[in-house]
Amino acid sequence: MLASPHPRAAVTPDASEKSCEHMPLSAFLRKTVLMCHSLCLLGVPPQSLKMRWDVMRLRESTYLDDHGPPAPRVLPFPSQVVYNRVGKCGSRTVVILLRLLAEKHQFNLVSSDIHNKTRLTKHEQVDLMKNITNIPQPFLYTRHVHFLNFTRFRIEQPVYINIIRDPINRFLSNYFFRRFGDWRGEQNHLIRTPGMKDDERYLDINVCILENYPECSNPRVFYIIPYFCGQHPQCREPGVWALERAKQNVLETYLLVGILEELEDVLLMLERLLPHYFTGVLNIYKSPDYKKMGNMTGTVRKHTPTLEALQVLYHRMRYEYEFYNFIRDQFHLMKKKIGLKSVSQPPAYSPAFLRELALRTPEPLDEDEELDADLEDANSWLVHP
Repeated sequence: MLASPHPRAAVTPDASEKSCEHMPLSAFLRKTVLMCHSLCLLGVPPQSLKMRWDVMRLRESTYLDDHGPPAPRVLPFPSQVVYNRVGKCGSRTVVILLRLLAEKHQFNLVSSDIHNKTRLTKHEQVDLMKNITNIPQPFLYTRHVHFLNFTRFRIEQPVYINIIRDPINRFLSNYFFRRFGDWRGEQNHLIRTPGMKDDERYLDINVCILENYPECSNPRVFYIIPYFCGQHPQCREPGVWALERAKQNVLETYLLVGILEELEDVLLMLERLLPHYFTGVLNIYKSPDYKKMGNMTGTVRKHTPTLEALQVLYHRMRYEYEFYNFIRDQFHLMKKKIGLKSVSQPPAYSPAFLRELALRTPEPLDEDEELDADLEDANSWLVHP
């Protein structure tokens, strides 16, 4: 061991000092008073008594006695955030922003690369929750995974956030992304779905919907609600039970669930609610450098199904739409409560083809004109972010 550059002289304590080393404080004080009284009777000067007292006190004290405990690191609240991102709801856009924000604000961002395992066994749930809670705080963990109930396993529940979008828009984005990828590379879809045969890859979406292919029917199109309902098997069955459980979890556990159609407002809300994570996020989102990166995440070759196919799909997704409308209303209510001035254009509350419109056409449309009108109606409702 290296010697100290300024070693202290060795001091050999006398017997009375040795006897004090492991003495309770009350006994130590009592012994000190008696010793001082005896020394005074022997004519020892008070200054010497004070010096001897200081030495004995210093020997018996610790750093904590003299200075108090070290100041703990002040963590922001909340310091544990989970973003169980829903597929094709702008999550890649948000993750890019989070990477920039984590560097700027010095929080730990853990983004899982697991994209195809949203449902977990009980053992897998516990393992994942323990791994999450072991991340140094403050942290933000993000993964495509259905809601995890930490308190069920007596683990501290983190704060949840999420973003969803119009269910049909989400479905269309996923349908074409699986087949043709995005602007990051012409061949990246081949990496994601290498086993997809050409007849499936180029399957017309109208045929898929109208002929009830598995990809375009339940339970596959019952997609958003399970992310909020949780890991219970019944959460994957389209119905009222899963819908109500998802609503309950949102109200009890989620700090914010935004909608992609009003993304700028979502970012403003996150900046207000989680400033230690999201301060400056809207400026980054609007910056030219970010726009270059963000433009690479758009799905290619996406087109609109026929009006008939949209109507069929909407009926199959009626629970998804009830949940989406609930989330949209909750989001608007929260914006109003905190006085947020909206910078987004709110979407229409229902598809145009579902509204009861008076017939104003003086004469019947021919077949071509009717198809054009249907397509215009569908396109006017569908959002293409």
